[in-house]
Amino acid sequence: MDLSHPCPVERRYTPAERLCHTTGAVLVVSGLAHLVVFALDGGPWSGPVSWRKPVTFGLSFGLTLMALTWVTSYLRVGARLRNVLLVVFAADCVLEVGGITLQAWRKVPSHLDMETAFDTAVSLSLAVGGGVLVVLLTVFAVASFRTRPGGCTGMPLAVRAGFAVLLVALASGAAMIARGVVLTRSGHQEAAYHSTAALKPLHGVSLHAVLVLPALAWLMSRTSWQDRTKERVMYGAVAAYTVAVLTAGAWAALTY
Repeated sequence: MDLSHPCPVERRYTPAERLCHTTGAVLVVSGLAHLVVFALDGGPWSGPVSWRKPVTFGLSFGLTLMALTWVTSYLRVGARLRNVLLVVFAADCVLEVGGITLQAWRKVPSHLDMETAFDTAVSLSLAVGGGVLVVLLTVFAVASFRTRPGGCTGMPLAVRAGFAVLLVALASGAAMIARGVVLTRSGHQEAAYHSTAALKPLHGVSLHAVLVLPALAWLMSRTSWQDRTKERVMYGAVAAYTVAVLTAGAWAALTY
Protein backbone atom coordinates (compact mmCIF):
# COMPACT_ATOMS: atom_id res chain seq x y z
CA MET A 1 0.00 0.00 0.00
CA ASP A 2 1.34 3.43 -0.91
CA LEU A 3 1.72 5.55 2.22
CA SER A 4 3.07 8.60 0.40
CA HIS A 5 1.26 11.90 0.64
CA PRO A 6 2.12 15.51 -0.15
CA CYS A 7 4.78 16.94 2.16
CA PRO A 8 3.03 19.47 4.43
CA VAL A 9 3.82 23.10 3.77
CA GLU A 10 2.88 24.22 7.27
CA ARG A 11 2.08 22.39 10.47
CA ARG A 12 1.96 23.15 14.16
CA TYR A 13 5.20 22.29 15.92
CA THR A 14 5.24 20.69 19.36
CA PRO A 15 7.08 22.43 22.22
CA ALA A 16 9.83 19.80 21.94
CA GLU A 17 10.24 20.47 18.23
CA ARG A 18 10.39 24.23 18.78
CA LEU A 19 13.02 23.70 21.48
CA CYS A 20 15.11 21.52 19.19
CA HIS A 21 14.88 23.90 16.24
CA THR A 22 15.81 26.84 18.45
CA THR A 23 18.71 24.94 20.00
CA GLY A 24 19.93 23.87 16.57
CA ALA A 25 19.80 27.47 15.34
CA VAL A 26 21.81 28.63 18.38
CA LEU A 27 24.46 26.00 17.69
CA VAL A 28 24.70 27.08 14.05
CA VAL A 29 25.07 30.72 15.13
CA SER A 30 27.78 29.64 17.58
CA GLY A 31 29.65 27.94 14.77
CA LEU A 32 29.40 30.99 12.54
CA ALA A 33 30.46 33.27 15.40
CA HIS A 34 33.61 31.22 15.91
CA LEU A 35 34.35 31.54 12.22
CA VAL A 36 34.53 35.29 12.86
CA VAL A 37 36.73 34.64 15.90
CA PHE A 38 39.07 32.61 13.69
CA ALA A 39 39.21 35.42 11.13
CA LEU A 40 40.14 37.92 13.84
CA ASP A 41 42.38 35.75 16.00
CA GLY A 42 44.07 33.71 13.28
CA GLY A 43 45.91 30.53 14.14
CA PRO A 44 45.93 27.15 12.42
CA TRP A 45 42.70 25.86 10.91
CA SER A 46 43.66 22.21 11.38
CA GLY A 47 45.07 20.31 14.31
CA PRO A 48 43.78 19.36 17.78
CA VAL A 49 43.82 22.99 18.95
CA SER A 50 42.14 25.36 16.51
CA TRP A 51 39.02 27.42 16.00
CA ARG A 52 37.98 24.95 13.29
CA LYS A 53 36.49 22.58 15.86
CA PRO A 54 33.90 24.92 17.43
CA VAL A 55 33.05 26.12 13.91
CA THR A 56 32.54 22.71 12.30
CA PHE A 57 30.97 21.06 15.33
CA GLY A 58 28.60 23.96 15.93
CA LEU A 59 27.44 23.93 12.32
CA SER A 60 27.27 20.13 12.05
CA PHE A 61 25.46 19.51 15.33
CA GLY A 62 23.10 22.41 14.77
CA LEU A 63 22.14 21.33 11.27
CA THR A 64 21.87 17.67 12.31
CA LEU A 65 19.62 18.52 15.26
CA MET A 66 17.26 20.56 13.08
CA ALA A 67 17.34 17.93 10.33
CA LEU A 68 16.54 15.09 12.76
CA THR A 69 13.71 17.09 14.32
CA TRP A 70 12.16 17.50 10.88
CA VAL A 71 12.93 14.10 9.37
CA THR A 72 11.73 12.08 12.38
CA SER A 73 8.27 13.62 11.89
CA TYR A 74 7.90 11.13 9.01
CA LEU A 75 8.67 8.11 11.22
CA ARG A 76 5.92 5.89 12.61
CA VAL A 77 6.88 6.31 16.27
CA GLY A 78 4.87 7.46 19.25
CA ALA A 79 4.77 11.23 19.70
CA ARG A 80 5.77 11.10 23.37
CA LEU A 81 8.71 8.78 22.75
CA ARG A 82 9.89 10.89 19.82
CA ASN A 83 9.69 14.10 21.86
CA VAL A 84 11.70 12.57 24.71
CA LEU A 85 14.37 11.26 22.34
CA LEU A 86 14.62 14.61 20.56
CA VAL A 87 14.99 16.59 23.80
CA VAL A 88 17.72 14.22 25.03
CA PHE A 89 19.40 14.49 21.63
CA ALA A 90 19.28 18.30 21.83
CA ALA A 91 20.80 18.29 25.32
CA ASP A 92 23.54 15.96 24.13
CA CYS A 93 24.30 18.23 21.16
CA VAL A 94 24.69 21.17 23.55
CA LEU A 95 27.01 19.08 25.74
CA GLU A 96 29.20 18.11 22.80
CA VAL A 97 29.45 21.56 21.24
CA GLY A 98 29.81 23.22 24.64
CA GLY A 99 32.70 20.97 25.68
CA ILE A 100 34.48 21.41 22.38
CA THR A 101 34.01 25.19 22.44
CA LEU A 102 35.19 25.44 26.05
CA GLN A 103 38.42 23.61 25.26
CA ALA A 104 39.00 25.72 22.15
CA TRP A 105 38.90 28.86 24.28
CA ARG A 106 41.24 27.21 26.79
CA LYS A 107 43.64 26.43 23.91
CA VAL A 108 43.72 22.71 24.67
CA PRO A 109 42.47 19.66 22.70
CA SER A 110 38.86 18.72 23.32
CA HIS A 111 39.09 14.99 22.56
CA LEU A 112 41.55 12.42 23.87
CA ASP A 113 43.17 14.98 26.21
CA MET A 114 44.15 13.30 29.48
CA GLU A 115 46.77 15.83 30.57
CA THR A 116 44.88 17.10 33.63
CA ALA A 117 41.94 15.91 35.71
CA PHE A 118 39.70 18.61 34.23
CA ASP A 119 40.72 17.81 30.65
CA THR A 120 40.15 14.13 31.32
CA ALA A 121 36.66 14.88 32.66
CA VAL A 122 35.82 16.91 29.53
CA SER A 123 37.15 14.20 27.21
CA LEU A 124 35.22 11.49 29.04
CA SER A 125 32.01 13.54 29.01
CA LEU A 126 32.36 14.03 25.25
CA ALA A 127 32.95 10.30 24.81
CA VAL A 128 29.89 9.43 26.90
CA GLY A 129 27.87 12.00 25.01
CA GLY A 130 29.00 10.41 21.77
CA GLY A 131 27.77 7.06 23.03
CA VAL A 132 24.37 8.56 23.83
CA LEU A 133 24.20 10.01 20.32
CA VAL A 134 24.90 6.59 18.84
CA VAL A 135 22.07 5.00 20.85
CA LEU A 136 19.52 7.71 20.04
CA LEU A 137 20.28 7.86 16.33
CA THR A 138 20.30 4.07 16.08
CA VAL A 139 16.82 3.97 17.62
CA PHE A 140 15.56 6.39 14.97
CA ALA A 141 17.33 4.45 12.21
CA VAL A 142 15.75 1.17 13.32
CA ALA A 143 12.33 2.86 13.45
CA SER A 144 12.74 4.03 9.86
CA PHE A 145 13.18 0.44 8.67
CA ARG A 146 10.67 -1.28 10.93
CA THR A 147 7.75 0.68 9.49
CA ARG A 148 7.72 2.53 6.18
CA PRO A 149 8.11 6.28 6.75
CA GLY A 150 5.43 8.61 5.47
CA GLY A 151 5.88 11.68 3.32
CA CYS A 152 5.73 12.79 -0.28
CA THR A 153 7.01 10.75 -3.21
CA GLY A 154 10.63 9.83 -2.62
CA MET A 155 10.60 10.76 1.05
CA PRO A 156 10.40 7.20 2.47
CA LEU A 157 13.45 6.18 0.43
CA ALA A 158 15.25 9.42 1.34
CA VAL A 159 14.61 8.94 5.07
CA ARG A 160 15.70 5.30 5.09
CA ALA A 161 18.78 5.94 2.98
CA GLY A 162 19.66 8.98 5.08
CA PHE A 163 19.53 6.99 8.30
CA ALA A 164 21.44 4.07 6.76
CA VAL A 165 24.27 6.40 5.72
CA LEU A 166 24.09 8.11 9.12
CA LEU A 167 24.95 4.75 10.70
CA VAL A 168 28.18 4.83 8.69
CA ALA A 169 28.95 8.22 10.24
CA LEU A 170 28.32 6.79 13.71
CA ALA A 171 30.56 3.78 13.03
CA SER A 172 33.40 5.93 11.67
CA GLY A 173 33.09 8.30 14.62
CA ALA A 174 33.26 5.40 17.07
CA ALA A 175 36.31 4.05 15.24
CA MET A 176 38.07 7.42 15.52
CA ILE A 177 37.43 7.59 19.26
CA ALA A 178 38.44 3.96 19.84
CA ARG A 179 41.73 4.32 17.96
CA GLY A 180 42.53 7.58 19.70
CA VAL A 181 41.84 6.12 23.16
CA VAL A 182 44.07 3.11 22.47
CA LEU A 183 46.93 5.36 21.39
CA THR A 184 46.41 7.65 24.38
CA ARG A 185 46.37 4.77 26.84
CA SER A 186 49.56 3.36 25.32
CA GLY A 187 51.39 6.66 25.78
CA HIS A 188 51.17 7.98 22.21
CA GLN A 189 49.25 11.17 22.95
CA GLU A 190 50.44 13.18 19.95
CA ALA A 191 49.78 10.29 17.57
CA ALA A 192 46.25 10.00 19.01
CA TYR A 193 45.48 13.59 18.01
CA HIS A 194 46.40 12.90 14.39
CA SER A 195 45.07 9.34 14.13
CA THR A 196 41.55 10.39 13.12
CA ALA A 197 42.47 12.31 9.95
CA ALA A 198 41.85 9.40 7.57
CA LEU A 199 38.28 8.84 8.75
CA LYS A 200 37.19 12.49 8.90
CA PRO A 201 36.08 12.71 5.23
CA LEU A 202 33.99 9.54 5.56
CA HIS A 203 32.49 10.80 8.81
CA GLY A 204 31.69 14.22 7.38
CA VAL A 205 30.18 12.97 4.10
CA SER A 206 27.96 10.36 5.71
CA LEU A 207 26.80 12.60 8.57
CA HIS A 208 24.55 14.86 6.50
CA ALA A 209 22.79 12.40 4.18
CA VAL A 210 19.83 12.49 6.56
CA LEU A 211 19.43 16.17 5.70
CA VAL A 212 20.44 16.26 2.02
CA LEU A 213 18.30 13.38 0.73
CA PRO A 214 15.03 14.32 2.50
CA ALA A 215 15.59 17.96 1.48
CA LEU A 216 15.77 16.81 -2.15
CA ALA A 217 12.49 14.91 -1.77
CA TRP A 218 10.87 17.99 -0.22
CA LEU A 219 12.11 20.22 -3.05
CA MET A 220 10.80 17.80 -5.69
CA SER A 221 7.38 17.88 -4.01
CA ARG A 222 7.26 21.56 -5.02
CA THR A 223 7.68 20.70 -8.70
CA SER A 224 5.17 19.46 -11.27
CA TRP A 225 7.24 16.37 -12.02
CA GLN A 226 5.46 13.04 -12.25
CA ASP A 227 5.92 10.63 -9.36
CA ARG A 228 7.91 8.22 -11.54
CA THR A 229 10.38 10.99 -12.37
CA LYS A 230 10.73 11.95 -8.71
CA GLU A 231 11.39 8.35 -7.76
CA ARG A 232 14.05 7.99 -10.45
CA VAL A 233 15.77 11.19 -9.34
CA MET A 234 15.75 10.02 -5.73
CA TYR A 235 17.20 6.61 -6.64
CA GLY A 236 19.88 8.43 -8.61
CA ALA A 237 20.63 10.73 -5.66
CA VAL A 238 20.90 7.77 -3.27
CA ALA A 239 23.23 6.02 -5.72
CA ALA A 240 25.39 9.15 -6.06
CA TYR A 241 25.56 9.57 -2.28
CA THR A 242 26.49 5.90 -1.91
CA VAL A 243 29.35 6.35 -4.38
CA ALA A 244 30.57 9.38 -2.41
CA VAL A 245 30.51 7.40 0.84
CA LEU A 246 32.27 4.41 -0.73
CA THR A 247 34.93 6.69 -2.20
CA ALA A 248 35.55 8.31 1.18
CA GLY A 249 35.60 4.85 2.76
CA ALA A 250 38.14 3.57 0.23
CA TRP A 251 40.37 6.58 0.86
CA ALA A 252 40.13 5.97 4.60
CA ALA A 253 41.03 2.29 4.17
CA LEU A 254 44.11 3.20 2.14
CA THR A 255 45.36 5.85 4.54
CA TYR A 256 44.13 4.63 7.95
